[in-house]
Amino acid sequence: MAAVTVENPLTLPRVPVPDAATDTPRPVLGVTNAPSGFEGEGFPVRRAFSGVHMRHLDPFIMMDQMGEVDYAPGEPKGTPWHPHRGFETVTYLIEGEFDHQDSAGGGGKIGPGDTQWMTAGSGLLHIEAPPESLVMSGGLFHGLQLWVNLPARDKMIAPRYQDIAGGNIKLLTTPDGGALLRVVAGELDGHRGPGVTHTPITFIHATVSPGAEVTLPWNPAFNALAYVLSGHGTVGAARRPIKGGQLAVYGKGSSITLAAEGRQETDRPDLEVVILGGQPIGEPVAHYGPFVMNTKAELQQAFEDFQAGRLGVIPADRV
Repeated sequence: MAAVTVENPLTLPRVPVPDAATDTPRPVLGVTNAPSGFEGEGFPVRRAFSGVHMRHLDPFIMMDQMGEVDYAPGEPKGTPWHPHRGFETVTYLIEGEFDHQDSAGGGGKIGPGDTQWMTAGSGLLHIEAPPESLVMSGGLFHGLQLWVNLPARDKMIAPRYQDIAGGNIKLLTTPDGGALLRVVAGELDGHRGPGVTHTPITFIHATVSPGAEVTLPWNPAFNALAYVLSGHGTVGAARRPIKGGQLAVYGKGSSITLAAEGRQETDRPDLEVVILGGQPIGEPVAHYGPFVMNTKAELQQAFEDFQAGRLGVIPADRV
């Protein structure tokens, strides 16, 4: 699975195992399956948070695993122009390429290991699609899109776009070098990722070698989620089984544990997992389509503003 990597993880800073005398391991509350569906112009996704109560997800709203799919020439698809208001979208790419453009002037191209972080705030229009070269050639495409809620005080802030190159992601490892930890945003054991967030969160992509176990210190004020992109392993001290396309929800505590089975599939040699946590906002959520607000009245206003063209216009060269 392509993404930012290193030949020898032992050259990286190491995250120590929490002190057993003071640590409170987080139990696993449940493991759920992500159903398959389609998004945008028809690219396949798995809905990672489907069936999980919002109290376990806050401040996250949605996460889709995009692909993994090997497109034939002419098949790659994206999303048409569409609006957003009230939250942030995070597109993390593992394989392939994706272009972004928005009505606030943000945009760029990302490849394996890169991230596009868009704060919709008061509202804008945007489009995400594979570049024409990838449409013509086809190829492997795989990534994630995460929606992060904004508190009421920040829902109408000015839009912002962050282009986070994979080379800027903070790379860490475990004491034995058994896992590569890519910190995209937030903080882990004092090491901070490059993503700038309005809502305090931590976003990590971990590659865990067969037979390796990972125990990470985790902010007790954050929730904790682990979504398996591929591979087989266990979560929690009780070693609950988990596999690709499944999400683990952890309970309260100060550390999280996961491990890779000793034998993996030939074409998927490691356990690939996205680890998320954030400070719950604890506010009412009114979510419909592309808007995430606090009340139904605010949702209605968002639709009216969109229809009136107040969320921006499509650039003339992209109509």
